[in-house]
Amino acid sequence: MNLLPKSSKEFGSVDYWEKFFQQRGKKAFEWYGNYLELCGVLHKYIKPREKVLVIGCGNSELSEQLYDVGYQDIVNIDISEVVIKQMKERNAGRRPQMSFLKMDMTQMEFPDASFQVVLDKGTLDAVLTDEDEKTLQQVDRMLAEVGRVLQVGGRYLCISLAQAHVLKKAVGHFSREGWMVRVHQVANSQDQVLEAEPRFSLPVFAFIMTKFRPVPGSALQIFELCAQEQGKPVRLESAERLAEAVRERQQYAWLCSQLYRKAGLGSVSLDLCNGDTGEPRYTLHVVDSPAVKPSRDSHFAIFIIPQGRETEWLFGMEEGRKQLAASAGFRRLVTVALHRGQQYESMDSIQAELSARVMELAPAGMPAQQQVPFLSVGGDIGVRTVQHQDCSPLSGDYVIEDVQGDDKRYFRRLIFLSNRNVVQSEARLLQDASHRAQKKRKKDRKKQQPADNPEDLPAAPGQSIDKSYLCCEHHKAMIAGLALLRNPERLLETPLALLVVGLGGGSLPLFVHDHFPKSCIDAVEIDPCMLEVATRWFGFSQSDRMKVHIADGLDYVTSLAGEEAWPHYDVIMFDVDSKDPTLGMSCPPPAFVDQPFLQKVKSILTPEGIFILNLVCRDMGLKDSVLAGLKAVFPLLYVRRIEGEVNEILFCQLHPERKLATPELLETAQALEQTLRKPGKGWDDSWNGR
Repeated sequence: MNLLPKSSKEFGSVDYWEKFFQQRGKKAFEWYGNYLELCGVLHKYIKPREKVLVIGCGNSELSEQLYDVGYQDIVNIDISEVVIKQMKERNAGRRPQMSFLKMDMTQMEFPDASFQVVLDKGTLDAVLTDEDEKTLQQVDRMLAEVGRVLQVGGRYLCISLAQAHVLKKAVGHFSREGWMVRVHQVANSQDQVLEAEPRFSLPVFAFIMTKFRPVPGSALQIFELCAQEQGKPVRLESAERLAEAVRERQQYAWLCSQLYRKAGLGSVSLDLCNGDTGEPRYTLHVVDSPAVKPSRDSHFAIFIIPQGRETEWLFGMEEGRKQLAASAGFRRLVTVALHRGQQYESMDSIQAELSARVMELAPAGMPAQQQVPFLSVGGDIGVRTVQHQDCSPLSGDYVIEDVQGDDKRYFRRLIFLSNRNVVQSEARLLQDASHRAQKKRKKDRKKQQPADNPEDLPAAPGQSIDKSYLCCEHHKAMIAGLALLRNPERLLETPLALLVVGLGGGSLPLFVHDHFPKSCIDAVEIDPCMLEVATRWFGFSQSDRMKVHIADGLDYVTSLAGEEAWPHYDVIMFDVDSKDPTLGMSCPPPAFVDQPFLQKVKSILTPEGIFILNLVCRDMGLKDSVLAGLKAVFPLLYVRRIEGEVNEILFCQLHPERKLATPELLETAQALEQTLRKPGKGWDDSWNGR
């Protein structure tokens, strides 16, 4: 039996509803949920002794169930004579105090201020089917009548899907009248989340419009959002921000419904925000592994990434998360990253906070009441201590933080907050400084706030760095590339002139300076704040063999290329990040690989010298273009791929007749790199000639 109208406009027709209830008979029709699904929000906003008007009651059982639990002063109205007759017959003997009246809600016959609550379950949605002038006029009459029959302090409680045009109309109307506007999301129970066929892809909301006494000349408007039945309302600054917040929750609900219905949607990530501040608190990535054999215990798991380790390949890259999910043995794994600036007490508190929300991401077929395991590394939430936070006019907001690695050693990191998941610079702390950091963390565990006074830092800013250790894998490869110079066995005895463009925390030029005693280094950095960061927080210092030039690398190289008498460099290293995330190449900026500029680089390189470039490019077409441009200027080009990272190190020389990667040189380079990193894949296995 088809009860749907031919067009949405029929929802506002008396004839349609008469026919609807005649065909449906006495079987109750519940818009947007039954009493059990709505009782939490109804009991929150309606008191048992209040006088309630239900508009567009239909044959819903909601009024009857409210009556049965103590709400007995209820008046129901509907435009359909058929349904009013049905409801009178159904309730005459059992609920004598509840009345049912045939009445048009746009022309109600009640005196002013007759009710303390007007309850509307889906009626506004049914009437406001479009934004035609005739429809809007009808809705204006309806809402004006709601306002007329409510007492001051009374509430219009409207259950709705909160479609954009419905929310706009309701919020706009009542806020102009000076009422308080609250939108309350109706929470689903776990059973509803896991039911075989969820009723709606969109969540159900309750609009709670509270009537205030008019204040002449007052422009006060109050907008609030309550995301959970027991949650604290959040005050929002405007109707537009309220609409945006509702839309975010609708998008989340739609995503959950898609994840429930089918697996393998691709890369899915979302932020869960702090309900008080609106700041991101957790970042979730949903990873499906269709190849995992189904079993009762393999459906679903949550993996909490320890603080400070979210940038590691296994947790921070899509391929790494896929590998993690496959090795964990679950059909769906949700990884959870913890944000800096948020307080986390323990793994148990995180589990309690996330349990209800992550169940909304569960896959279809998971047994009801299934216990979902929370996994982690080592069973704890990790350590992150923010040492310093500031803003550079050139680089933007940045943070210096100490984190604990998987070997329980501590590392200091520079993070640009414009790209929170990328470690800009990293250095290992000395063991005694690590112990001081751990003791300080235990003492201040409940605070977890950024330290402002350098005297209170858990590790001394400039004297705690292990300068003998390179953390970044691409820096190790760049250093090992020095073995490709002529006579690598005499590197420690040979004077070397190096140009390093891009300072960051200073780890790369500092390591060259300390381990190659005959080297002389010019480091170029465009941002003076980074020199201060490197000096104060990463143990960097200048000397007679190492000078820092605050300049644009492009201008610095151009100026040198114009000076014929300038001594050429044996090694030029580019480790420069791009500030434009839209380019598909985050390192270096495109201007650094333009052919005219590369010609200038060539002009200041010795004939036997080597140009080493850190390339981070996800756009394959752009990468091929960069490599072709380099090849046109430097005939001999090799690419060193860093396993588990996006970085690729390019080694460029001028003379194709001199074979760059002879077996002997590769062996020397491999030996040098193995002194900088754990033994692993040999260079000869991961080099590609171009």
